[in-house]
Amino acid sequence: MTLVSISCPVNPSEDPEKVRAAVLSIFPDADIALADGRFEGTAPGLDRFAQLIRKERILDATRAVMIMNSRDGSTRMALNKQVATVGKVSFAEKRPVLGAIEVTVKDDDITALIDRVAPITVDGEEVKA
Repeated sequence: MTLVSISCPVNPSEDPEKVRAAVLSIFPDADIALADGRFEGTAPGLDRFAQLIRKERILDATRAVMIMNSRDGSTRMALNKQVATVGKVSFAEKRPVLGAIEVTVKDDDITALIDRVAPITVDGEEVKA
């Protein structure tokens, strides 16, 4: 079973509804709530995220991030929340000024999950098993 946890700061200069919309543009089925200046919650899966990375043709970058941050049955990603406001995926650099959408994905077989979400490519094309 896959568990997707999401955490995203809301700075005083930001409109909380715009931050909520940014998170939901990547994880539309997420159940998130604002508390103590952060949206926290969970999503049932990575379907929309997987669609977006294919559309944007960033499978290799996504796979590298997921593998690099994979340990003990989970992987972590930091997504740029400004880019998410327009429904796109971009991985955040370290310590972005406005913070990032922090995503932790846990799965009984994290390697198989990564293979499904961000499969290996050859010449930029997804390798079908």
